[in-house]
Amino acid sequence: MRAELKSMFSPDADPLEDFQPAGPFGILVMAMIGPAGDKGEESFDFMLCTPEWFSANAGAEFTIGRHHLFVRGFDYGRLKAFVEDYCASCGDEPSWARLADKLSRLGKWEFEDYQS
Repeated sequence: MRAELKSMFSPDADPLEDFQPAGPFGILVMAMIGPAGDKGEESFDFMLCTPEWFSANAGAEFTIGRHHLFVRGFDYGRLKAFVEDYCASCGDEPSWARLADKLSRLGKWEFEDYQS
């Protein structure tokens, strides 16, 4: 099983494709990823931000940077290609759970820490 980016959007920049920041920025991006060639998708969320925005918004003396993707500027095509390449880099796994575990290093998996 391989991962495939199905869509990507941001509640902070809608539509994401048209986002044009005027300076340092930080936006939530929700990458909808599922098994390649199959129905279904799950959300992997990350904060897309410039280092300057992160520095200005870190707040505390210590900040864990998990699920943050740092960029110098915004380019939707390059972001999409990066996420697609990340999906491909996760390789072939025998189960969605194993694949989602790898994908969750990029963004917070909507079922991360879920227990039935």
